[in-house]
Amino acid sequence: MTARFLAPLAGLGLLAACAMPPEGVTPAGLVAFDEAVASIGCELVGESDYLPVELQTGMSREQVIQTASFRVANEEAVKLENGGVRLITGSCAPA
Repeated sequence: MTARFLAPLAGLGLLAACAMPPEGVTPAGLVAFDEAVASIGCELVGESDYLPVELQTGMSREQVIQTASFRVANEEAVKLENGGVRLITGSCAPA
């Protein structure tokens, strides 16, 4: 195979590795998500966590779940053993 053929394939691999924000979530929405999650202690685990984030951001439950998954995919959050997600950036960054 030639380099001319391999170069575009390499570029596709890089694009595929980048997670895209959920549909309908703007950059401002991502900031609002981070601020809302930080305001409840940096973890999304149960109903008492999701509701305030939904109210503060105006996002639907599905958008909150997808945004949490987006943050995990971008290594800005980690999955917890209890099934939740912990934000690890900004004011939620580990000390």
